[in-house]
Amino acid sequence: MIRPNLMVASLGLIAFLAVTSASAQEKRLKRSDLPPAVQKTVDELSHGAKVRGYASELEAGQLEYEVELIANGRLRDVTIAPDGSVLETEEEVALEALPAAVRAALRQQAGAGQIVKVESLTKQGRLVAYEAQVRTGTDRSEIQVGPDGKPLAHPE
Repeated sequence: MIRPNLMVASLGLIAFLAVTSASAQEKRLKRSDLPPAVQKTVDELSHGAKVRGYASELEAGQLEYEVELIANGRLRDVTIAPDGSVLETEEEVALEALPAAVRAALRQQAGAGQIVKVESLTKQGRLVAYEAQVRTGTDRSEIQVGPDGKPLAHPE
């Protein structure tokens, strides 16, 4: 009796995880797949930049669109709401261009790891954090600090 119930519970868990995992995945799109308001925002943001691609994703149950741009030789990912409003911008930044306090905090958090990429994170038009990708041997991780180099109360 216990085994069939355990098997049913296990199959249910596997199905739930598969659906949850699939819904969190990014779906690649063509420009024509974007809603008109998102297309308009993309047109405004892409002046002087090269568009590398478009995607959509469910984030906390909300549909969001992403456009990946290259501007001035740097990668910029912009997350856009269906109504065309910009939710978040992640823009590659040179480590040397960061304020000294931010550089020091990122290096301290990275420890023995090598900082391989740094991005500024802007939400609702306000710089909220800097995020760095760190490589330690074969492991990769991400670290974040506030715009002033101080630890964040929560990940952005």
